[in-house]
Amino acid sequence: MTSATPTTSRAPLLPPNSGELITILNIDGGGIRGVIPGVILEYLESQLQALDGPNARLADYFDVISGTSTGGLIAIMLTAPDENKDPLYAAEDIVPFYLNNCPKIFPQFGGPFAGFIKLLKTLVGPKYNGKYLKTLVTGLLGTTKLSQTLTNVVIPSFDIKTMQPVIFSSFQVAREPSIDAQLSDICIGTSAAPTYLPAHYFLNGEREFNLIDGGVAANNPSLVAIGEVTRQVLKEDPNFPAINPLDYTRYLLISIGTGTQKQTPKFNAKDAAKWGVLGWLVNQGSAPLIDAFTQASADLVVMRNNVVFEALNSVDNYLRIQDDALTGDLASVDVATKENLDGLVKVGVGLLDSPVTRVNTDTGEVEEVPDGGTNREALKSLAKRLSDERKLRESNYPKGIRA
Repeated sequence: MTSATPTTSRAPLLPPNSGELITILNIDGGGIRGVIPGVILEYLESQLQALDGPNARLADYFDVISGTSTGGLIAIMLTAPDENKDPLYAAEDIVPFYLNNCPKIFPQFGGPFAGFIKLLKTLVGPKYNGKYLKTLVTGLLGTTKLSQTLTNVVIPSFDIKTMQPVIFSSFQVAREPSIDAQLSDICIGTSAAPTYLPAHYFLNGEREFNLIDGGVAANNPSLVAIGEVTRQVLKEDPNFPAINPLDYTRYLLISIGTGTQKQTPKFNAKDAAKWGVLGWLVNQGSAPLIDAFTQASADLVVMRNNVVFEALNSVDNYLRIQDDALTGDLASVDVATKENLDGLVKVGVGLLDSPVTRVNTDTGEVEEVPDGGTNREALKSLAKRLSDERKLRESNYPKGIRA
């Protein structure tokens, strides 16, 4: 965190006023598909360790880590302090965490009546009771609060009572202390996907929260994170350089998706025209209504980021990694079988060696970047830039001002 007194035993990332870049890492929502960014982040952290030693962690290089739903869980895993004030999890621990715990968070129904049982459970309540997830994150995070993360985090959720997005942002804690909630409550709230997991109620001081999945507001919260940074710049936060908020040459954004099946569609208007409430909520093993609004919000953010970084001559400062061609159970958020989870690991590995892509701002289509290399090569290059930025800040620190 960019505070007056270091709160960790690690050498914290110095504030961006002593460097050239404002660094942002973003992870989308997507349930069990969090395995995919887990693979990507493990590789990125390994490249940082190759440059700066085995103790390097992602929280040491990013001014902000944002995430929604499963991405919010990953963001907190990477930034919550353990008893030694080190990150609770290294990036290499994310995939094993998912492989071990997803089958218990999303227990599968077997036998000839499995489909009927799933349908019945969806009709009378959420498909899963969420008890294992609640016990898991509460046990891991205890009473640790938002203000204690090792770097700034931005995690959206949605309050079903006020019908307003709730942004759990490190930057807002000083202005709005009620946001300084326990990380366990934030994890459960941002992950409470309608029809899948129950909504989450808790009190923080005198403020009550009635939360559902952050994907309702921003399944790809990178734009929310940029907005939080922009607000700090506009408020002349001394931790940030006095720059034009639209100077995107000073922003470095790595945004990692959890995969979609846009290139392998399974619904069409002819079928959807016949659906009632049930058809929109349960269809071919997914919830088309939920999938539609989460994917729509994520895609609009991707398009906007591409337009802005391109218009401001900063395309090299933005990397989006996403697989748009998932099929079958790989595209689900809750089919937590060993076979499917192992398949998601393979998707992540394959994505590393896939070409860098970018949305064509004229057509909206995802296209390979000419001479862009692979995602693996792009991440290796960005790891070098992140390492250089950290070293630059350390060398310039006497000139910087920490608020």
